[in-house]
Amino acid sequence: MPKFIRVDMKSKKVTTEECPENYAGLAGRGLTSTFVANEVKASCHPLGHYNKLIFAPGYLTGTSAANSGRLSCGAKSPLTGGIKESNTGGTFGQKMSKMDIKAIVFEEIPAEDKYYVVKITMDGVSFDEAPAETIGMGNYAAIKVLQAKYGPKVGVAIIGPAGEMRLTAANISFADPQSNIRSAGRGGLGAVMGSKKIKAVVIDDTGAGKVAIADVEAFKSASKRFTTALTTHPVTGQGLPKYGTNVLVNILNEAGGLPTKNFRTGRNDWANDIGGETMAERIEARGGKTTHGCHAGCIIRCSQHYNDKEGKYLTSGFEYETVWALGANACIDDLDAIAYADREFDEVGVDSIDVAVAVGVAMEAGIIPWGDAKASLDLIMEIRKGTPLGRILGSGAAAVGQMYGLSRVPVVKKQAIPAYDPRAVKGVGLTYATTPMGADHTAGYAVATNILKVGGFVDPLGKEGQVELSRNLQIATAAVDSTGMCLFIAFAILDIADGFNALVDMINARYGLSLTADDVVELGKNILRAERDFNKRAGLTNAHDRLPEFFEEECAPHNVTWDFTDEEVDSVLNF
Repeated sequence: MPKFIRVDMKSKKVTTEECPENYAGLAGRGLTSTFVANEVKASCHPLGHYNKLIFAPGYLTGTSAANSGRLSCGAKSPLTGGIKESNTGGTFGQKMSKMDIKAIVFEEIPAEDKYYVVKITMDGVSFDEAPAETIGMGNYAAIKVLQAKYGPKVGVAIIGPAGEMRLTAANISFADPQSNIRSAGRGGLGAVMGSKKIKAVVIDDTGAGKVAIADVEAFKSASKRFTTALTTHPVTGQGLPKYGTNVLVNILNEAGGLPTKNFRTGRNDWANDIGGETMAERIEARGGKTTHGCHAGCIIRCSQHYNDKEGKYLTSGFEYETVWALGANACIDDLDAIAYADREFDEVGVDSIDVAVAVGVAMEAGIIPWGDAKASLDLIMEIRKGTPLGRILGSGAAAVGQMYGLSRVPVVKKQAIPAYDPRAVKGVGLTYATTPMGADHTAGYAVATNILKVGGFVDPLGKEGQVELSRNLQIATAAVDSTGMCLFIAFAILDIADGFNALVDMINARYGLSLTADDVVELGKNILRAERDFNKRAGLTNAHDRLPEFFEEECAPHNVTWDFTDEEVDSVLNF
């Protein structure tokens, strides 16, 4: 039977039960968001004892299907004050699925002031006091300590010093197959885990079998069709494997949508110095890996191993968002300097979007000069030290803006706006404004259709068609986030009809169901309804679904503005 595990951190009582009926048909984001909406007091303090943290793999996580390795984490966000689902790769979710664990829920707060390691095996759940040396330790070293103690193959979910300090941009980091860092990055869920005094969760799937498949032959057939769609699409089969997500730097710069100097303009003259093509050349020259999967079974392999000048591993999962935020947005043109900062984000355990954007806000405040790579890294190192300024920076862009009295702060619901200027890529601007998650490009990636012409084309500079585009993509994304698939499969399934049909067929074969495309759409709608209902009860209103006023300024080179009315914005999620 699929196991639903509840872990009470106050009493150390563990309850393992059959999955409750109202959650039985859900997985991934569908399960985490429905659970949080049902069982977390919407008005609670996110770091108080009423909040709950849930881990849930997707429908296909842990199967042999390509790219089926994602895990959803959910709770009330200490950053946005609303609901949060944060998605990650690594090995943890696949191990949960192989152990037939539907969800793990962490409740309450211990009375004692010490951190725990929660260990999950086929025999059950146990608690150990966290090794003393891991407290305050960087995540890379801490994972090595835990795998030396519990076994080299265990999955690890861990908080860094930022989570211990309960900073609102703290993330939960997960070990990938090479014990490098992958993160459930956004929304401050590392602070929630820290509030429950959980330093780490280790999962050992020794003795577990394979994920059960109701119709093996049908699953194999659908999986083969799905793989064909991924490998033949130019984005998932060529662009991302070759250059990673950082291929977008030059694409967005050319489109005039690469936010530069804290969103003052959409283009700069030196983007190629930090672009994906330059990164790939440097990785190859230094003996790194230009392509790498963040979990077993990934065939897109958009990650990489970025080495330093001496050829020593420095960081992986070196993403476009981080490169943009410290590069174009903070005017740093040194890719190595950005890589060192990315490594520190992983070590201390913070969202590399929110804190990197916060660096730009710090430059806006005059704390450090624009483009100063050394000063930026010194500032980021303050987080680990726990200094007052470090704690502010580690709480994200909104916190820095508030403490320094700024109005030019690119956030929605206190979450930093990612790497696409909403004036020049208007569809994603509507997603930033209206997703229940706070500003998040992955919640409805209109860049695909606005810029890459995937799934059709909607002019990124005009208003026509953008409301429908953002709405439909947010619905589809909520469903994809439930499958356990990497979101990047969306490129292929938007353009290749049989890719989408194969995805639905794999879910049906996995569980012995007969879902249709309409059922998948309705799933996405129901998830968004639950999320919006929670946010409403938490005190968020339509007034929170707004971009900052400075986006009314013209954005070069197209000299466009954010020109949607409140009524148009409010219509996005009317369905």
